Amino acid sequence: MAPRVATVDETRYFTGRAKELGLKTAGVMIEVPAAALLADRILAATDFASIGTNDLTQYTMAADRMLGSVASFQDPWHPAVLKLVGEIGTAGTALSKPVGVCGEAAADPKLAVVLVGLGVTTLSMSAPAIADVRDELARWTLAGARDAAEQALAAEDAAGARAAVEALDPA
Repeated sequence: MAPRVATVDETRYFTGRAKELGLKTAGVMIEVPAAALLADRILAATDFASIGTNDLTQYTMAADRMLGSVASFQDPWHPAVLKLVGEIGTAGTALSKPVGVCGEAAADPKLAVVLVGLGVTTLSMSAPAIADVRDELARWTLAGARDAAEQALAAEDAAGARAAVEALDPA
């Protein structure tokens, strides 16, 4: 998997080289907004994508996560970040390509529901988070997860997105 691709050309180059070298599947990390906005073209040129939510959030919000004074902007619940995730999920669905999320965003049980509602097909998280995420996902239908995603996208900020989803009843 190639990290931090930003263009279709980079994607084609990496995927082509990986296949020339004998890999059966090759994918890219989508960590910059340019790649998210071109997700349909990027996914057409590779086998799968994994979303690096920490970097995608940092670059979307123009907020260095190592700089404490802007740490509040480093929230993957922000509707702008979720909208980009949705672009990638939609492209993956349309092209029948897997879209994963790596990073601790997937470890947030409610956010995992939203990610699935946005078209994410795999979630990667630390082992201690698996049970809570599994239990939360089991409470939701796919239609409910899509509704949760729409509610989060309709919010004005990260806190509003989280509150909107927490107010929903998955049953």
